[in-house]
Amino acid sequence: MALRIGVHAVLEALRARSPLNRVVIAQGVSPHRLQGIIDLCRELCVPVRFEGREALDRLSGGAAHQGVIAVGAEYRYAELEGLLGAAKLLVALDGVEDPHNLGAIIRTAHAAGAAGVVVPERRAAPLTEAVAKAAAGALEYLPVARVGNLNRALELLKERGFWIYGLDERGEQSYDAVEYATPTVFVLGAEGRGLHQQVRQRCDFLIRIPLSGKIASLNVSVAAGIVLFEWKRRCAARA
Repeated sequence: MALRIGVHAVLEALRARSPLNRVVIAQGVSPHRLQGIIDLCRELCVPVRFEGREALDRLSGGAAHQGVIAVGAEYRYAELEGLLGAAKLLVALDGVEDPHNLGAIIRTAHAAGAAGVVVPERRAAPLTEAVAKAAAGALEYLPVARVGNLNRALELLKERGFWIYGLDERGEQSYDAVEYATPTVFVLGAEGRGLHQQVRQRCDFLIRIPLSGKIASLNVSVAAGIVLFEWKRRCAARA
């Protein structure tokens, strides 16, 4: 069982026709706020239950649910091969274990036009309700592939013609001074640790985001937004 918690997560799950067993709405919540969700549930024949807010608090484990939770099937990982087709942009994550960062990156990657996110089996946050809530519905649309070995996955991507750009504070080139080749993979590491040495060695280019002040690095989801939308801007300029 997987939960979609909060208005955005539930609404996008319904719009994406994700398999849902039921939607639970807190009694006393303004019907106007959730009318779109109720209408979609009726259209898709998804059962709606109205329960006390305490029941939703228990179901969500104390997470902020905004008065609505959907109960559905577990999130499934995609196969890496299934992402390659006509993909122009992928995002690979090396050691991102915080679910809120993972969800925020999924949301940003989807908005920037990525075809998917690649995560390793180890040193990675699993696809949980917290990830789905932080992704604000994007997890319903953007596939996430889980691989046994990220280094081998990057080698495979290079064999398939992808150019690998690792975001690292020790990178020699600024992210906004690089001519990005497509198809592109951006590799991002965890805050503080950055990319593991073997992952760095498999990157075609190491790029950095120049910073002012005394802070050495950005939150990984913020850094993802900066480089992904620079990539998107460049692609739009070439079109």
